Amino acid sequence: MRSIFGVLSLVIVMGIVGWLAKKQMGSVNAIQVPVVVSPGDSSAAGTAAIPMPGANLTGNAQAQSQQLQQQFKAAAEAAAQPVQEQK
Repeated sequence: MRSIFGVLSLVIVMGIVGWLAKKQMGSVNAIQVPVVVSPGDSSAAGTAAIPMPGANLTGNAQAQSQQLQQQFKAAAEAAAQPVQEQK
């Protein structure tokens, strides 16, 4: 009898942990990251996925480095903002 309650409680706890993990992963996938747009580029959207390092970079090495720093700074600031609860 004691082992039945032990196994049953383990199954319940694992179900709760699975449900919470699924809920957490759903909220992580919904995060949008803002894109840093150069002043002359008006065709870019307001949010998108984080670009691969080295993608869409123009100019010399210093300009590329500054663009990457701005992109990662914007991504870090967006990640630091609290996630709104979905109802």
